[in-house]
Amino acid sequence: MRQVIVHNRSRPLDQLVRAVYCDTFLCQLRGLTFRRHLKSDEGLLLVQERDSRLEAAIHMLGVWFDLAAVWINAEKQIVDVRLVRSWRPVYVPKHPASYVLELPAERLYDFRVGDEVFFEEVSKDRH
Repeated sequence: MRQVIVHNRSRPLDQLVRAVYCDTFLCQLRGLTFRRHLKSDEGLLLVQERDSRLEAAIHMLGVWFDLAAVWINAEKQIVDVRLVRSWRPVYVPKHPASYVLELPAERLYDFRVGDEVFFEEVSKDRH
């Protein structure tokens, strides 16, 4: 399972974000469905081929807890940040995005619209 560390270039993060890099249909279909929780340093990065509002839309059906959702465009700039509630049918970003970073709700204020991020590949031997 491919993982990345998400860095915020605009403001230092108090805690690391290690996200599963989710770029396949099956990974995105499953998402965080039926998971009971995320650790504060865990996340899921949903990856699309291009910026789009529709393709970057998410659902929370089958997700048992609220999340912070961070929509990021192809230039790695944050275009929307929202608290997304469990069991809601759909959330569409305000602007087109290529990435959706899903995090524990308490991480909501770690990212703001306009911030720039980058992804660091986690090597297999890094624990």
